[in-house]
Amino acid sequence: MPRLGVNIDHIATLREARKGIEPEPVFAALISQAAGADGIVAHLREDRRHIKERDLYLLKEVVRVKLNLEMSLAADIVEIAGKLKPAQATFVPEKRQELTTEGGLDIAANFIKVKRAVAKMHNCGIEVSLFIDPDNRNIDCASDTGAGIVELHTGRYANAKSQKEQKRRLDELTAAALYAKDKGLYVSAGHGLDYYNVTPVARIAEIEELNIGYAIICRAALAGLERAVREMISLINP
Repeated sequence: MPRLGVNIDHIATLREARKGIEPEPVFAALISQAAGADGIVAHLREDRRHIKERDLYLLKEVVRVKLNLEMSLAADIVEIAGKLKPAQATFVPEKRQELTTEGGLDIAANFIKVKRAVAKMHNCGIEVSLFIDPDNRNIDCASDTGAGIVELHTGRYANAKSQKEQKRRLDELTAAALYAKDKGLYVSAGHGLDYYNVTPVARIAEIEELNIGYAIICRAALAGLERAVREMISLINP
């Protein structure tokens, strides 16, 4: 059964709505950790719309599960990651105007840049994951960069408009996970997963980790964070 990484970005989004000091993302990380999360995920965006550098250094001090830093390929962000030394760096595409990450990283178009960033992270003792759309070409490119982990973008599955399309997208994820695993990659997945659609993805044997944030934080607003995390764990590890 897959591990669960809890993305706490939207705790910071709520804080930034009033440019205040609450809620504190590090507290959310500690509650999630105590509730059984296997990892904490935070995205340091170039525009700093939610998570700030201060948050990352506090997280590094107190989090005892895997700290996974989502990040773009921007030189200053790569530099920060090298100093912070999270357990894992996950490279994702980033557009300033997007509400959330809209698709996988185009490794082929940025191959040299990605490969250099992967090498830099490895030289700092940081594991590297590449967030990609679930197809063999992207998986081959990811493997060629030297990264040991791929995170399959589940957005097309999560946003499917019919059962037929959802099944097709689930089959796509299943095939990609098997192909990546056969290439010796550690396979994770995430984006758009919630309490209603996560179970079929969690049953894909080759997927070893699910990274989920928005759905958990939404449920936490009504039910509390500890309960929200435990309920997600019960769905992916029944």
